[in-house]
Amino acid sequence: MKINFKRFLVFIFLIICAVLISITSYVSAFSNDVKNSVLRLHIIANSDSNVDQSLKLKVRNKILEEMEKNNFSSKEDAVKYCSENLDKFKKIAENVVLENGFSYPISVELGSFYFPTKNYSNVSLPAGDYDALRIIIGNGSGHNWWCVMFPPLCFEGDSSGIISDESKNILENELSEEELSLITSEEPEYKVKFKIIEIFNNLMNNEK
Repeated sequence: MKINFKRFLVFIFLIICAVLISITSYVSAFSNDVKNSVLRLHIIANSDSNVDQSLKLKVRNKILEEMEKNNFSSKEDAVKYCSENLDKFKKIAENVVLENGFSYPISVELGSFYFPTKNYSNVSLPAGDYDALRIIIGNGSGHNWWCVMFPPLCFEGDSSGIISDESKNILENELSEEELSLITSEEPEYKVKFKIIEIFNNLMNNEK
């Protein structure tokens, strides 16, 4: 009886290990596919004062105006453009700051940065490291603002994020049908899957 019970425990343990390995592999593949498909924008305000937060949004608007002049067909094109125009983005931000009566220094870089889970109106992105254009205004000690530059999900309202047909078509070429459903569906079953992905992403990031 004791031997059978031990075998039962070993069997349950092996099943749990197999499930955890499967989930981890799924999460890793899903996260990598999403991260490899988008380029994000991250702007950090000088402080949390109303004036500095307003200035952050003015910088955001000018940066988005510049990006909207281009019709990128791939993330690689968007990344290449940003990489080659860091000085231009810096100058744009500096001009906005000066026009509003400030002299804050501006820092602009293109790299991989950690983002928390972000929920837009009809799209959610799991927490993780994403390629992004980061702009820091002054001390960079205020609340930040982020969105997706490619495919374009940036809008003037922080709570926006309605994915357009054009942006959805771009994502459809990069993600599987289920992966796309995971970040755009509001159905309960996908919310459960998304929560599992979020938990495992956080665990893996904590282990780094």
